[in-house]
Amino acid sequence: MLIAFIHDGAQLSLWGREGTMATYLAFHEVDDVDHWLSSPKREEVFGPLGITTRTFKDPQGSKRVGMIVEIPDFAAFQEFMQTEPAAEAMKHDGVHPDTLVILAAA
Repeated sequence: MLIAFIHDGAQLSLWGREGTMATYLAFHEVDDVDHWLSSPKREEVFGPLGITTRTFKDPQGSKRVGMIVEIPDFAAFQEFMQTEPAAEAMKHDGVHPDTLVILAAA
């Protein structure tokens, strides 16, 4: 299965086969947890890339949130995260990019 994302004429492609996606844990801080949880931006930007997420919030009430993320091609994901659409989505969702941590499954 080929999944492609086109930005400024450059195509980022993610090749994936069912059942072969790597799982990651990502967490960061946000301005407003409820806004982040209800935002459609994750699906809008990650869906076309074949990336799926499951969201979490801190039960202690901090502004820290997290996701279990399945990513078909991590290098392509990293490349995408450097694009303007990724920056705009993070800004829309109130993500603090400097707090982003991504952990790979061991």
